[in-house]
Amino acid sequence: MTTTSPSQLAAPGERPRSRAGRVLMAAGGGLMLGVLTNLAQGWLPGAWNQIANSGAVWSAVAFGAGALLYRRSGPMQAAIGGLAAEAGLVVGYYGYAELGRDGIGNLLFPLIWLGLACVAGPLFGVAGQWWRGGHDERRPVAGLAAFAGLFGMEGLLYAWRLHYAQQAWTCLALFLLVPLLLARSNKDRVLTLAAAVPCALLAYALIELPLQAVSS
Repeated sequence: MTTTSPSQLAAPGERPRSRAGRVLMAAGGGLMLGVLTNLAQGWLPGAWNQIANSGAVWSAVAFGAGALLYRRSGPMQAAIGGLAAEAGLVVGYYGYAELGRDGIGNLLFPLIWLGLACVAGPLFGVAGQWWRGGHDERRPVAGLAAFAGLFGMEGLLYAWRLHYAQQAWTCLALFLLVPLLLARSNKDRVLTLAAAVPCALLAYALIELPLQAVSS
């Protein structure tokens, strides 16, 4: 005959609360970082202020949420957490712009970023979870390559469209450093760098080119 402890009996009821708690943590962290990125635009000199609200920096929030909060969870939970983090980031950024600055201006841009958050949040939440918690050796490589590819995309933007050489070199350095510092082995570093190149080109084609068309 087996017995069940009170803590074991309570565990099923605690799981939804634990999941909700992680979602709230992701959303709250995104909200605070959204305010911080808005403030950083005023702190960073010249063209460097664009780094604060770049697509790569913003998507890093969802990646971090997936890696830190959902390492032992499934991809679906990581996707929800990534979405919460990105949505919180957009709300924090534009909320501070409305309340603490001169207003958000054209409503089109918050809606565009919120739409992108609905795509990038789940995607990079899962990428972060794959990097930290993936047991299949291909998943950590794929997750990290997608993350590194964002900085490659930003580097292309700064080099080809904006002609900001220093920012382009900075993004290129991050594009290389993410796999070199975060991959688990030399083999994974090589595979991640190789996969990050097409990820960067694909992200540029799917994200930056449409944004350029809307803003022009």
